[in-house]
Amino acid sequence: MARSLDGLVFVPVADQAPGQVGLQTRFAYREQDGRVWAEYAGGDVVRGYLVGTRAGDRIDFRYVQLRLDGTTASGHCTSLVTELPDGRLRLEETWTWESQEGSGTSVVEQPRD
Repeated sequence: MARSLDGLVFVPVADQAPGQVGLQTRFAYREQDGRVWAEYAGGDVVRGYLVGTRAGDRIDFRYVQLRLDGTTASGHCTSLVTELPDGRLRLEETWTWESQEGSGTSVVEQPRD
């Protein structure tokens, strides 16, 4: 199992569609006893939260966010935690909106120093 996410920051490796997570979004993760939560903001997202659980290298969580245009959105995501060759962690995500149509995949990882 990859190390704890507690206190780690993650950034997207690519922009998503407008109104979603983008390259300016930053995720601040916390983890304790199999529980995972994070606050995120940046780009089109004014404020977002995620909360879920971790079993091994799999995370299952729900997310909700407030966008710059004043709309809100929520969904469900599962992530695989992997370690990159340089020791940074990566989250390979599969997500589905619950408040609107759409689903997809994305990748976030610890930024390079």
